[in-house]
Amino acid sequence: MRAAWVIVVIALVIPVRTRADTLTVLCSNGLRAVMQDVVPEFERATGHQVRVSFSVSAELKKRIDGGEQFDLAVLTPALIDDLVSHGIIAGATRQAIARTAMAISIRAGSPKPELQSVDALARALRAAPSIAFPRDGAGGQFFTALVARLGLTNELTPKFKPVVTGEDVSRAVAAGDAALGIQPLSEILSARGIEVAGMFPREVQDYAMMVGGISANATSRSEAQALLDRLMSRATDAILPRHGMERAQLNSR
Repeated sequence: MRAAWVIVVIALVIPVRTRADTLTVLCSNGLRAVMQDVVPEFERATGHQVRVSFSVSAELKKRIDGGEQFDLAVLTPALIDDLVSHGIIAGATRQAIARTAMAISIRAGSPKPELQSVDALARALRAAPSIAFPRDGAGGQFFTALVARLGLTNELTPKFKPVVTGEDVSRAVAAGDAALGIQPLSEILSARGIEVAGMFPREVQDYAMMVGGISANATSRSEAQALLDRLMSRATDAILPRHGMERAQLNSR
């Protein structure tokens, strides 16, 4: 009887422990390439399983607002701050991880436009037959605001090909469906069939900041903190430049 009772207890405990050891992460595409380097090593070192879902920050935020459970989220600053203000993310865990500059992609092997000045950028945008960008992503928000600042909205809007994610931008550019793609540098470097045409001029350049935070209701809180610590470690410092990223200079942006 005692042996049977022990077996029942083990059967009940083991599934619970397995679930607790599985870390659920919702991560912006901007940090995708870094995560794909860091997570396998983290899993080997800790024995924890990590399940990562990648998308644009805005789409992930909608999923969280809709009640999707997670342990660690990596989004843009304003979205993390909103989740903190509503008690969904523990404010003390908010951590700026890294940033990546905005860039323009072209199909691999295509001629590169001149982008060294704001005037050259405007000419390149006017000359492009089509321009793809993620509608709700950091790249798309940056680009549409910039076009408005340059007074080019009416002229360029007919060329716009807004899509959902940076991956969609990469596919459109690689297939020749868009002549230019507007994306964070980290997303271009990790994509096939496209290459960096150039960076935005310094006067108008902006960055996609990746900020992490742990759910206030995390079921794997210690594991989430361990992964966040790994992302902030010196080992990750060496990984960031390979993917067009750098440490954030400010914790708020």
